[in-house]
Amino acid sequence: MKPAHLALILLIDLIWAFNIVAVKVAVEDAGPLTAVTLRYVIVLAACLPWLRWLPGRMGIILLTGVVAGALFMGLGALAFAFADNVSALAIAGQLGVPFSLLLAVLIYKEKIRLPRITAVALCFAGVAVMGFDPAIAKESLGLWLTLGAALCWAAGNLLFRKLAGISVLTIHGWLALVSVPILGATAAVFEPEGLANIGNLAPGTWGWITYSALLSSLLGHGGMSWLFQRYPVGVVSPLTLPTPLLSVIIAVIVFGTPITAEMIIGGILTLAGVAIITLRTAKVRDEESETQA
Repeated sequence: MKPAHLALILLIDLIWAFNIVAVKVAVEDAGPLTAVTLRYVIVLAACLPWLRWLPGRMGIILLTGVVAGALFMGLGALAFAFADNVSALAIAGQLGVPFSLLLAVLIYKEKIRLPRITAVALCFAGVAVMGFDPAIAKESLGLWLTLGAALCWAAGNLLFRKLAGISVLTIHGWLALVSVPILGATAAVFEPEGLANIGNLAPGTWGWITYSALLSSLLGHGGMSWLFQRYPVGVVSPLTLPTPLLSVIIAVIVFGTPITAEMIIGGILTLAGVAIITLRTAKVRDEESETQA
């Protein structure tokens, strides 16, 4: 891999890791539903030049917008509103990886062997161990919302497979166009004071919302899609593994998140499982690509 491309992956890892700060600040200042609505308004504005009708694929586009856009982002924002231990949320969010694998097995009949089966068990065991941490147990609603968001992310991944060949900016434009009215209407019902206070948001809050929209959503996901077009999955995917660890370190530094024995053990189990699934799945994908070639 070219040094510039490796630097891009590491930059994306950092962007995604710092996004926990962006989301937490935006959620606390603007309200969860208002913050994520504004995030998608910015994404929509940035992607408008690439927004176009896609004959024969609009049904899957709209479904992807609801699942991977409104539901995923909405549940994730609510999780950050109901929990202060963002380190636990960053680790629990990694369950999107085993969820993706399990959905692929159920829907696409993908075959998995003992290493990945064991890895899935490690992931869920790790989150279960964290659930016994008193500091996390009292914020269990945030943890459950994160699991819901992770499941939506996993389902969205399967839907994204059906959108191959479409520009990432076009996809994100449609995700935003579908999500803004859903999230905006929900915010109007449950968070009217947040919408009414948009004009009074601090510049820093706007900065973090813009960070999530342009850097995390567009540069992060767009950059990864660009790299996957140029390198095997087995080369790119493992290089994203530092992201949750960096997220935990950032959470400790910025928010003073407590590190307990349950947190350490659960985190190690979950991240080990995610690493095994990522590496093994990347190997399978590359073998399939070579076979098809």
